[in-house]
Amino acid sequence: MPEDLTVDAPATAAGPTRTLIVDDNPVVRTGLRSLLETSADIEVVGEASDGILAESMVQSLRPDVVLLDVRMPRRDGVQTARAIAGRTTVIMLTFTEEPEHVRAALAAGASGYLVHGTFDASTLVHTVRQAALGAGAFSRQALEAIRDTRAAADSGEELRRRQRRFELSDRQGELMELIAQGRTNAEIARELYLAEKTVKNHVNAIFAKLVVSNRSEAIAVWLGTRSEA
Repeated sequence: MPEDLTVDAPATAAGPTRTLIVDDNPVVRTGLRSLLETSADIEVVGEASDGILAESMVQSLRPDVVLLDVRMPRRDGVQTARAIAGRTTVIMLTFTEEPEHVRAALAAGASGYLVHGTFDASTLVHTVRQAALGAGAFSRQALEAIRDTRAAADSGEELRRRQRRFELSDRQGELMELIAQGRTNAEIARELYLAEKTVKNHVNAIFAKLVVSNRSEAIAVWLGTRSEA
Protein backbone atom coordinates (compact mmCIF):
# COMPACT_ATOMS: atom_id res chain seq x y z
CA MET A 1 0.00 0.00 0.00
CA PRO A 2 1.44 3.45 -0.87
CA GLU A 3 2.82 5.25 2.18
CA ASP A 4 0.84 8.42 1.43
CA LEU A 5 -2.54 6.74 1.97
CA THR A 6 -4.15 6.07 5.34
CA VAL A 7 -6.87 3.43 5.49
CA ASP A 8 -8.62 1.91 8.48
CA ALA A 9 -9.15 -1.86 8.33
CA PRO A 10 -12.07 -2.85 10.57
CA ALA A 11 -13.09 -6.19 9.15
CA THR A 12 -13.39 -8.46 6.13
CA ALA A 13 -16.41 -7.98 3.87
CA ALA A 14 -18.50 -10.89 2.58
CA GLY A 15 -19.42 -10.80 -1.10
CA PRO A 16 -18.46 -8.22 -3.72
CA THR A 17 -18.71 -4.54 -2.84
CA ARG A 18 -21.19 -2.80 -5.13
CA THR A 19 -19.55 0.39 -6.38
CA LEU A 20 -20.74 3.38 -8.38
CA ILE A 21 -18.20 5.58 -10.21
CA VAL A 22 -19.10 9.26 -10.59
CA ASP A 23 -16.90 11.52 -12.72
CA ASP A 24 -17.63 13.78 -15.67
CA ASN A 25 -14.54 12.55 -17.53
CA PRO A 26 -15.25 9.26 -19.37
CA VAL A 27 -11.53 8.46 -19.55
CA VAL A 28 -11.26 8.67 -15.76
CA ARG A 29 -14.36 6.51 -15.33
CA THR A 30 -12.95 3.88 -17.66
CA GLY A 31 -9.62 3.93 -15.85
CA LEU A 32 -11.24 3.50 -12.45
CA ARG A 33 -13.46 0.69 -13.70
CA SER A 34 -10.38 -1.08 -15.08
CA LEU A 35 -8.59 -0.78 -11.74
CA LEU A 36 -11.58 -2.01 -9.74
CA GLU A 37 -12.35 -4.89 -12.07
CA THR A 38 -8.94 -6.41 -11.40
CA SER A 39 -10.61 -7.86 -8.31
CA ALA A 40 -13.55 -10.22 -7.97
CA ASP A 41 -14.25 -8.46 -4.65
CA ILE A 42 -15.61 -5.38 -6.45
CA GLU A 43 -18.73 -5.14 -8.61
CA VAL A 44 -19.00 -1.88 -10.55
CA VAL A 45 -22.77 -1.41 -10.77
CA GLY A 46 -22.76 1.77 -12.80
CA GLU A 47 -21.18 5.04 -13.88
CA ALA A 48 -22.53 8.57 -13.69
CA SER A 49 -21.25 11.73 -15.33
CA ASP A 50 -22.77 14.28 -12.94
CA GLY A 51 -24.18 14.63 -9.45
CA ILE A 52 -27.86 14.67 -10.38
CA LEU A 53 -27.56 11.40 -12.28
CA ALA A 54 -25.50 9.98 -9.44
CA GLU A 55 -28.21 10.67 -6.88
CA SER A 56 -30.78 8.95 -9.06
CA MET A 57 -28.50 5.93 -9.54
CA VAL A 58 -27.80 5.65 -5.82
CA GLN A 59 -31.54 5.40 -5.26
CA SER A 60 -32.08 2.76 -7.95
CA LEU A 61 -28.88 0.72 -7.71
CA ARG A 62 -28.18 0.99 -3.95
CA PRO A 63 -24.38 0.80 -4.19
CA ASP A 64 -22.30 0.11 -1.10
CA VAL A 65 -19.71 2.72 -2.06
CA VAL A 66 -19.68 5.72 -4.37
CA LEU A 67 -16.41 7.07 -5.79
CA LEU A 68 -17.25 10.72 -6.33
CA ASP A 69 -15.38 13.50 -8.13
CA VAL A 70 -15.44 17.02 -6.69
CA ARG A 71 -15.74 19.14 -9.82
CA MET A 72 -18.65 18.17 -12.07
CA PRO A 73 -21.33 19.93 -14.14
CA ARG A 74 -24.94 20.39 -13.03
CA ARG A 75 -24.15 19.47 -9.41
CA ASP A 76 -20.70 19.27 -7.89
CA GLY A 77 -19.37 16.45 -5.74
CA VAL A 78 -19.77 18.22 -2.40
CA GLN A 79 -23.46 18.94 -3.03
CA THR A 80 -23.91 15.37 -4.23
CA ALA A 81 -22.17 13.92 -1.18
CA ARG A 82 -24.52 15.88 1.04
CA ALA A 83 -27.50 14.39 -0.81
CA ILE A 84 -26.38 10.74 -0.82
CA ALA A 85 -24.16 10.23 2.24
CA GLY A 86 -27.07 8.98 4.32
CA ARG A 87 -27.76 6.16 1.84
CA THR A 88 -24.28 4.99 0.87
CA THR A 89 -20.60 5.40 1.71
CA VAL A 90 -18.95 8.24 -0.17
CA ILE A 91 -15.27 8.47 -1.03
CA MET A 92 -14.20 11.60 -2.84
CA LEU A 93 -11.76 10.61 -5.57
CA THR A 94 -10.46 13.66 -7.35
CA PHE A 95 -7.50 15.62 -8.67
CA THR A 96 -7.90 18.55 -6.30
CA GLU A 97 -6.44 18.64 -2.80
CA GLU A 98 -7.38 22.23 -2.01
CA PRO A 99 -8.13 22.55 1.75
CA GLU A 100 -11.55 24.11 1.25
CA HIS A 101 -12.66 21.18 -0.92
CA VAL A 102 -11.37 18.63 1.59
CA ARG A 103 -13.12 20.31 4.51
CA ALA A 104 -16.35 20.77 2.57
CA ALA A 105 -16.38 17.12 1.51
CA LEU A 106 -15.95 15.90 5.07
CA ALA A 107 -18.63 18.26 6.31
CA ALA A 108 -20.96 16.93 3.60
CA GLY A 109 -20.57 13.38 4.92
CA ALA A 110 -17.76 11.90 2.84
CA SER A 111 -15.97 9.03 4.56
CA GLY A 112 -12.73 9.49 2.67
CA TYR A 113 -10.82 11.74 0.32
CA LEU A 114 -8.33 10.35 -2.17
CA VAL A 115 -6.22 12.20 -4.70
CA HIS A 116 -5.50 10.63 -8.07
CA GLY A 117 -1.94 9.39 -8.32
CA THR A 118 -1.66 8.33 -4.67
CA PHE A 119 -2.92 4.75 -5.06
CA ASP A 120 -2.61 1.65 -7.21
CA ALA A 121 -5.23 -0.95 -8.15
CA SER A 122 -4.78 -3.13 -5.06
CA THR A 123 -4.92 -0.13 -2.73
CA LEU A 124 -8.07 1.21 -4.38
CA VAL A 125 -9.78 -2.17 -4.12
CA HIS A 126 -8.81 -2.50 -0.45
CA THR A 127 -10.00 1.05 0.24
CA VAL A 128 -13.39 0.48 -1.37
CA ARG A 129 -13.88 -2.83 0.44
CA GLN A 130 -13.04 -1.34 3.82
CA ALA A 131 -15.09 1.81 3.20
CA ALA A 132 -18.18 -0.37 2.86
CA LEU A 133 -17.50 -1.56 6.43
CA GLY A 134 -17.14 1.93 7.89
CA ALA A 135 -13.44 2.59 7.44
CA GLY A 136 -12.13 5.95 6.36
CA ALA A 137 -9.45 6.58 3.76
CA PHE A 138 -7.49 9.78 3.29
CA SER A 139 -4.52 10.54 1.11
CA ARG A 140 -1.69 12.18 3.00
CA GLN A 141 -2.22 15.22 0.81
CA ALA A 142 -5.81 15.55 1.99
CA LEU A 143 -4.86 15.26 5.66
CA GLU A 144 -2.04 17.74 5.21
CA ALA A 145 -4.37 20.17 3.49
CA ILE A 146 -6.68 20.14 6.52
CA ARG A 147 -3.84 20.42 9.03
CA ASP A 148 -2.07 23.19 7.13
CA THR A 149 -5.24 25.25 7.11
CA ARG A 150 -5.78 24.72 10.83
CA ALA A 151 -2.15 25.29 11.78
CA ALA A 152 -2.20 29.06 11.49
CA ALA A 153 -5.19 29.31 13.84
CA ASP A 154 -4.21 26.56 16.23
CA SER A 155 -2.17 27.23 19.33
CA GLY A 156 -1.34 25.17 22.39
CA GLU A 157 -4.29 26.75 24.14
CA GLU A 158 -6.63 25.94 21.26
CA LEU A 159 -5.56 22.32 21.32
CA ARG A 160 -6.12 22.18 25.07
CA ARG A 161 -9.53 23.79 24.60
CA ARG A 162 -10.44 21.11 22.07
CA GLN A 163 -9.23 18.42 24.44
CA ARG A 164 -11.37 19.82 27.26
CA ARG A 165 -14.35 20.14 24.93
CA PHE A 166 -14.36 16.41 24.27
CA GLU A 167 -13.25 15.50 27.81
CA LEU A 168 -10.13 13.71 26.60
CA SER A 169 -7.23 12.94 28.87
CA ASP A 170 -3.81 14.33 27.98
CA ARG A 171 -2.82 10.97 26.53
CA GLN A 172 -6.06 10.71 24.54
CA GLY A 173 -5.55 14.22 23.20
CA GLU A 174 -2.05 13.28 22.12
CA LEU A 175 -3.37 10.18 20.36
CA MET A 176 -6.16 12.09 18.66
CA GLU A 177 -3.65 14.57 17.26
CA LEU A 178 -1.70 11.66 15.78
CA ILE A 179 -4.88 10.13 14.36
CA ALA A 180 -5.61 13.48 12.70
CA GLN A 181 -2.14 13.29 11.15
CA GLY A 182 -3.13 10.05 9.48
CA ARG A 183 -1.09 7.73 11.70
CA THR A 184 -2.12 4.09 12.05
CA ASN A 185 -2.37 2.35 15.43
CA ALA A 186 0.94 0.62 14.78
CA GLU A 187 2.66 3.92 13.97
CA ILE A 188 1.20 5.55 17.08
CA ALA A 189 2.33 2.64 19.23
CA ARG A 190 5.89 2.96 17.94
CA GLU A 191 6.01 6.72 18.39
CA LEU A 192 4.59 6.72 21.93
CA TYR A 193 6.28 3.48 23.03
CA LEU A 194 2.95 1.83 23.78
CA ALA A 195 1.58 -1.63 23.08
CA GLU A 196 -0.64 -1.64 20.00
CA LYS A 197 -3.46 -3.11 22.10
CA THR A 198 -3.16 -0.14 24.48
CA VAL A 199 -3.41 2.26 21.56
CA LYS A 200 -6.49 0.43 20.29
CA ASN A 201 -8.13 0.73 23.72
CA HIS A 202 -7.40 4.47 23.78
CA VAL A 203 -8.77 4.88 20.26
CA ASN A 204 -12.00 3.11 21.20
CA ALA A 205 -12.37 5.40 24.23
CA ILE A 206 -11.73 8.47 22.09
CA PHE A 207 -14.33 7.39 19.52
CA ALA A 208 -16.87 6.96 22.32
CA LYS A 209 -16.22 10.48 23.62
CA LEU A 210 -16.39 12.03 20.15
CA VAL A 211 -19.50 9.92 19.39
CA VAL A 212 -18.01 8.53 16.17
CA SER A 213 -17.43 5.05 14.81
CA ASN A 214 -14.34 5.40 12.63
CA ARG A 215 -11.25 7.48 11.94
CA SER A 216 -12.77 9.58 9.19
CA GLU A 217 -15.60 10.76 11.45
CA ALA A 218 -13.18 11.31 14.34
CA ILE A 219 -10.89 13.48 12.22
CA ALA A 220 -13.81 15.50 10.89
CA VAL A 221 -15.18 16.18 14.38
CA TRP A 222 -11.75 16.84 15.91
CA LEU A 223 -10.72 19.30 13.20
CA GLY A 224 -14.10 21.00 13.24
CA THR A 225 -15.18 20.08 9.74
CA ARG A 226 -18.25 18.30 11.08
CA SER A 227 -20.21 18.87 14.28
CA GLU A 228 -20.24 16.10 16.84
CA ALA A 229 -23.51 14.27 17.48
